[in-house]
Amino acid sequence: MSRPDAPPDLLAGLIEMALKAGAEAADALLIEAASASLSCRLGKTEDIERAESTDIGLRVLIGRRQALVSTSDPSPAATREMVERAIAMAKVVPQDRFCGLADPDLLARDIPNLDEFDGAEPSAEWMIETALKLEDAARAVDGVSNSEGAGIGFSKSTLHLVASNGFSGRRQGSHFSIGVSVLAGTGTGMERDGEYVSAVHLEDLPDPTSIGTEAGRRAVRRLGPQKAESAALPIIYDPRVAKSLVGHLAGAINGQAVARGTTFLKDALGKQLFGAGIRIVDDPLRQRGLRSKPFDGEGIATAERDIVQAGVLQSWILDLATSRQLGMKTTGHASRGTGGPPSPSATNLYMAPGRVSRDELIGGVEAGFYVTELIGMGVNGVNGDYSRGAAGFWIERGEITHPVNEVTIAGNLKDMFLNMTPADDLEFKYGTNAPTLRVDGMMLAGR
Repeated sequence: MSRPDAPPDLLAGLIEMALKAGAEAADALLIEAASASLSCRLGKTEDIERAESTDIGLRVLIGRRQALVSTSDPSPAATREMVERAIAMAKVVPQDRFCGLADPDLLARDIPNLDEFDGAEPSAEWMIETALKLEDAARAVDGVSNSEGAGIGFSKSTLHLVASNGFSGRRQGSHFSIGVSVLAGTGTGMERDGEYVSAVHLEDLPDPTSIGTEAGRRAVRRLGPQKAESAALPIIYDPRVAKSLVGHLAGAINGQAVARGTTFLKDALGKQLFGAGIRIVDDPLRQRGLRSKPFDGEGIATAERDIVQAGVLQSWILDLATSRQLGMKTTGHASRGTGGPPSPSATNLYMAPGRVSRDELIGGVEAGFYVTELIGMGVNGVNGDYSRGAAGFWIERGEITHPVNEVTIAGNLKDMFLNMTPADDLEFKYGTNAPTLRVDGMMLAGR
């Protein structure tokens, strides 16, 4: 067995042992990760944590039976035991006619560099200084009265995947984040808001002072909320929450939900879901994207894909197992950890910007609601019913007027998708992104 510090050789050795022990096919995954986080509150550091891990996962296949075993111990004795346990399990588990490795002609060969790794590791002193600067800027905003704290964190990981079908690949990723949440006002009239930003490269994080100042301003703007009367009216989603609507689409077209028939969009492929001007894209090859990956969890080459084009649903989100179950080709969306089999998951998913500005989108609303926060998880993936607690601002004659809270907004996602208009202000700040969105014909339940 190769040394633990040579991951591809270690994994190749695991697979060789598994094949000799009776497996017909196998793949192995090793993930090395390190992370650190720090938080402060009211000008004092509260905690700082650091963690490192090495995890190994082995999947063996005997006929249409598969078994998975994982460990954090790369020693020869532990890996031999992994193989023995995996083979024993694979002989007795139920058959799964959709499991199996990828055909060699589907595998990624030329793996592009997506600039998804920054080896910088911030010092504890820098993290403390940055977190304090972040919170100080938020607390300095007139009207801010308290703080829930500021935090900064980073993580980095290296993934190695080797399989008996000939695939061997390595991927590195990094993630840096800063965030702060503060309170404005006093007594029972206090309101909370904040800001959170993440990036693949440390240099892409904004200045913490600007982030803190924006968090403080957001909290102050929410002071003095009023109630709203129940009505059917347009809802404008701020980009912070508009992305959740794209996320609901991703969940509804996930191959597992489609194959089980447990999604309200199970018959929607090739049909008009949105207005003709709507385009939704999944781009795993985006440079410095928060969810970029040149190959998926099964070693298959990834590619940019239009999920929705001219309002028509073009594709499910599939891995090998769900594509076989549906009689289709995989879309290269397999996600993978060491403790379980691959499953489909979107990457850098976004709704393309529209042709009107945010101000024009709001300006066309006689009476409506601008949402900045959503509360609860009231979305039924089976029938598309949508009901969320919300807070934000009232729109009167095309102008944002006063803050509103303690309301519920409701509709059905099918209707919401068809009545959606995007603004032109798309920014790539999250794994899933959308511009400001207007959705007509929704219900607001207030007092």
